[in-house]
Amino acid sequence: MTAQRLRVLAAMSGGVDSAVAAARAAEAGHDVTGVHLALSANPRSYRTGARGCCTVEDSRDARRAADVIGIPFYVWDMAEEFDRDVVQDFVAEYAAGRTPNPCLRCNEKIKFAAVLDRAVALGFDAVCTGHHVRLVDGRLRRSVDLAKDQSYVLAVLRRDQLDHAMFPLGDCTKAEVRAEAERRGLAVADKPDSHDICFIADGDTSGFLSGRLGATPGPIKDESGAVLGTHDGAHRFTVGQRKGLNLGGAPDRRYVLSIEPVDNSVTVGPRESLRVDEITAERPVWSGCAPLTEPTACAVQLRAHGEVHPCRAWERDGVLTLRLDTPAAGVAAGQAAVLYDGDTVLGSATISATARLSEGAAAG
Repeated sequence: MTAQRLRVLAAMSGGVDSAVAAARAAEAGHDVTGVHLALSANPRSYRTGARGCCTVEDSRDARRAADVIGIPFYVWDMAEEFDRDVVQDFVAEYAAGRTPNPCLRCNEKIKFAAVLDRAVALGFDAVCTGHHVRLVDGRLRRSVDLAKDQSYVLAVLRRDQLDHAMFPLGDCTKAEVRAEAERRGLAVADKPDSHDICFIADGDTSGFLSGRLGATPGPIKDESGAVLGTHDGAHRFTVGQRKGLNLGGAPDRRYVLSIEPVDNSVTVGPRESLRVDEITAERPVWSGCAPLTEPTACAVQLRAHGEVHPCRAWERDGVLTLRLDTPAAGVAAGQAAVLYDGDTVLGSATISATARLSEGAAAG
């Protein structure tokens, strides 16, 4: 973003990060308006408690913060869009045997699609959020606070969306944000962070999915196809999971290796069988570089807050292929594969398949 005075729409969740981000934007001289997104037609169905994301208390907290900052404040009803693009997508992905990231989908479909489109139509120049990430010369870079870095869940954004984004908190730590909130007199300074899925009130993901998808019994198999037991729904599992298999006195530890929605089966095996070194991903988005059409050395993060793996990556015919230098375990379809050059995001794609190649397999 340039240094001139901008009309900025500050998305205020009711938490400390978005409040300080809005305050910084206003202090920088921009014309800031706060907006809180009402994401549920029945707010009581969502999680309660002072957690800082999508709770029934958050609208009031956001309004109080806007009053302290001295900016106009509105509530936008995004419940229909949120249910369609985030909640229903979450259920459909699990039904298809994949493991989605709803926060990533919310950033993509709600905060930087529906909200940004509406903001631009209303004459705003940028949408400001409290994400811990830096935006340098139009490219996403990790926050200086690596423990709070959120570049992974924003890597799905296109370059044209980043051109209208503002992330004021990427140059400071979470401790510094809280201290600043206290200095500014913001009551949310000590508000706990949110870690759970906001639309699952009790935190019971398995129970939520069972309520939407029903009981769908199926077999639990080993790698040879032998049936070891049964389950009440493949949506209860994700790749790499060990608990909840209920296989009785199995002599060795088994992990979920794959989920097959066609026959509703779950395949389990030893931890070694989780290790993969080739990943295929779809719907690539290149926000930090031109598409990598030839095998290129970079690094990939395969889950939020997961470790980074050196790899070679290339896209052909709209499909991204990753060859890891060393195998990774527990890679689940539906998660994002985010490519980095150092701390800069190159692009992202949605994992669709994994494989274990023979040692020394060549790229291409």
